[in-house]
Amino acid sequence: MATSPAAVVDPLSQGTEAAVGEDTASRLVRAAIEVFAERGYDGAGVSEIARRAGLSTGAIYSRFSGKAELLAEAIAASGTDELDRLFAQADGTGRVVDVLALVGNQLIGQGEVLNRALLLEAFAASRRDPEVALWLQEALAMRATHLAQLIDEGKAAGVVDADLDTAAIVHFAHAVGLGMVLFGAVGSTQPDAAEWQRLIARVVSSVVPNAEQ
Repeated sequence: MATSPAAVVDPLSQGTEAAVGEDTASRLVRAAIEVFAERGYDGAGVSEIARRAGLSTGAIYSRFSGKAELLAEAIAASGTDELDRLFAQADGTGRVVDVLALVGNQLIGQGEVLNRALLLEAFAASRRDPEVALWLQEALAMRATHLAQLIDEGKAAGVVDADLDTAAIVHFAHAVGLGMVLFGAVGSTQPDAAEWQRLIARVVSSVVPNAEQ
């Protein structure tokens, strides 16, 4: 899994050296976001990323393993952490319903366009770059583990139907989310937001025991 840019700096370090190291990593990630968005993963060169950041290629390799890790960091930096906050706050007594509804409703939002574009680049690159493929597998597995735990806690609390397979719910959520990334890539017309929210509410209610359909 890719290392967070902030993690490159020893959290116990003091003074200017630590601050400069953190700023360098952030500059590289910002430059990587620009270059990946403009040229795609295959067309992006580490030398161009370094040039945009005003640094040498050595600065990249002293902090990141290469383009694959930079792509991972670019996606993380351009995305939202709202879902991660929900995971962190979840207590298994209904939050899973909130998570599923939030994710579903955000799928047709206008935000995170850059994040989705970079994610699409990652999937395309994974066909040719084993390192990107491994990172994607680990990222999806981590998110799946978090969501599965939340679903199982919801089952134990009686807010998720215990007869439904946890892995199937997780896979469905990923399939819908990633499918919307593909729709966005080709500029597909999005459904009416209100009607989409109605549909998501109906889908999410279907995992609740004894919910009225």
